[in-house]
Amino acid sequence: MARVWVLFFTMLTLLIISGCGSDKKETIADENVSASKENSEEGDKVESQEEVEEATATGSVGDFTELITYMEKETEGTAKILFENKEQQVHEMDGVTVSLDAYTLLELADFHTDFSIPFNDQTDGGVIIAQYTVTNKLDKDVYYMPSFYLSFTGAQKAYDNIRDLLRLEEQLVEKLSPSNDYLLKAGESVTGYYTYPFGKDHLETVLNLSTASVEIPAAQAVKGEFSSPIGKDGQFTLSLNKSGAEKVEANKAFYNDKVKSANMGEKKLLKEAQDIGKSDQLGDVTVTLDGYQFTEFTPNEVEAPRFVDFKNGIVLLTVKFNLDNKGSDSIGLSSMSSKLTVNDGSQYMFGEGMLLDYGYDDLIEAGKSGELLQIFILDKEQYEKIWKNKSFEVEIGPILNKEAKDISKGKKAIFEL
Repeated sequence: MARVWVLFFTMLTLLIISGCGSDKKETIADENVSASKENSEEGDKVESQEEVEEATATGSVGDFTELITYMEKETEGTAKILFENKEQQVHEMDGVTVSLDAYTLLELADFHTDFSIPFNDQTDGGVIIAQYTVTNKLDKDVYYMPSFYLSFTGAQKAYDNIRDLLRLEEQLVEKLSPSNDYLLKAGESVTGYYTYPFGKDHLETVLNLSTASVEIPAAQAVKGEFSSPIGKDGQFTLSLNKSGAEKVEANKAFYNDKVKSANMGEKKLLKEAQDIGKSDQLGDVTVTLDGYQFTEFTPNEVEAPRFVDFKNGIVLLTVKFNLDNKGSDSIGLSSMSSKLTVNDGSQYMFGEGMLLDYGYDDLIEAGKSGELLQIFILDKEQYEKIWKNKSFEVEIGPILNKEAKDISKGKKAIFEL
């Protein structure tokens, strides 16, 4: 009997020890699983954060997905991407720059009537979403009002940002606004979005033209004083389809007269000369003939009435000069005049100011150098049959200041092309 009890207690002890060992192993296993899970979750968090940072870095320029989704939800419309462009354009203004980083053109259809007014009272149309960056590289504060008006040939109005289509905090006009006096601090860079709405009819018009242009105003050194600009106004050209992209690329070869900048029609290069380097002195200004371009020009439908007198076709001659101003007066580019003599001196014509992009404030300051373009309209038939194989002589001057006063004592420079 004693042996039975000894055997019973021995077996009971073994069971207890075995049970304790099992619990310990399960506890250790649970701890290992928990630790492994925590490490895995932490790894996932790190990986996820890296993915977010990478997505933010790669998606920050030209990724309009969230903006489009928001616009669809806000307007109750349906968006379709028609064209995208991520090729940056930059306008420099003496230490302040504006860049068009990217843009996308959307078709926005069947949206709520609450949004119809900026779409010409229509509920179908399109929207350009553009991403701009304004940077102050100077060591002083400046003031910048982002009035980036968009237009195109024949447009009946200038298109501006509509605040209702995107979150306010993402819009450039909110980041640089009256609430902060349009202040752009020294070294500061601000990025934001701009939206341009088109009703269905206007969308069809601009797509047929294939390009549009955006005005870029100069920065201001003093708050509210537009008489103290930093740099000059500029312009960006937006291609809106494949045809527009091809046109913009082709136009890079041409001088930036108004025919090009305002998309007045098609140019085809006939003849050009670059880096000529012939100079003449007019008072305190050295005038250098840099180059010229003869181009065949076909005006678009909107601009055609302006050229109705040229029934035999049009050839444009654009001449580029460099002016080195050593005088004490600024040179007013919009006031300059020129004359072209053709057919070995037997015929002449004057420069066409309407085809140049100069305004009253386009100047070459005292002590600085700058470009001056002059443009002439030629009858294509006469150019082909008579003029092109004979001498051309261009006359420029006298030099005029901002108030259109002669500062070269009536002297003119003459160059043979």
